[in-house]
Amino acid sequence: MTRQKTFKSQVRGRMAKTGERYTSARRQLAEQSHRAEQTIAEPAPESPAPSAPDAEMLQSEETIRRGTGRGWDEWFAILDDWGAAQHSHTAIARWLVAEYDISGWWSQSVTVSYERARGLRAKHQVTKGFTVSANRTVGVPAEKLLAVFTDPHLRERWLPGAEMRERTSRPGKSARFDWLQDGSVVVVGFERKGDAKTQVGLAHEKLPDAATAERMKAFWRERLTTLKEVMEARSM
Repeated sequence: MTRQKTFKSQVRGRMAKTGERYTSARRQLAEQSHRAEQTIAEPAPESPAPSAPDAEMLQSEETIRRGTGRGWDEWFAILDDWGAAQHSHTAIARWLVAEYDISGWWSQSVTVSYERARGLRAKHQVTKGFTVSANRTVGVPAEKLLAVFTDPHLRERWLPGAEMRERTSRPGKSARFDWLQDGSVVVVGFERKGDAKTQVGLAHEKLPDAATAERMKAFWRERLTTLKEVMEARSM
């Protein structure tokens, strides 16, 4: 009953903002809620896109403002005023979708970053374990970089002993692997920076704990540095 009253209140609030009739406002909010349900269970991961910052917040100030129309200080003030620290992750994300008409994906990014900033979520922690990221710019085309991830023989040159099983890949774009040592997942993405330069971004997801996350973060930074050295030496 309480949830129904809250929804009706949200409908009336939308009517006041948009001038829509009750049925139209209700339908729009119901559709938003349905879309949010598809993404609420799993918060937005630290993006494997090479340009994504590796910080406490999932997105940079410029990115979050471009994606949502507000910066971090504004979102955090809004959530503080609402009392978000007293609500669950799911409740916060749903409230953002309903009240501010942002997508489920963006509501996840705002929610996770808020939880981290307020000490409600550990560094690198998402709903399903922990996620870390690393990136490097390498002086070779994207297709060559993808090959040294997907071909076990080439991968051995810079990532010896790694037990990885390819799940999906998009030529020159991205690839996803099972990290067989502990059942976690490795995602890589590639961004062209010219004819012979590519930025590779890597996210290691579903790690079991904070200590493992810190260890794997250092590991991937070192391994991507080795990858850069190996690939650029071979291309000379």
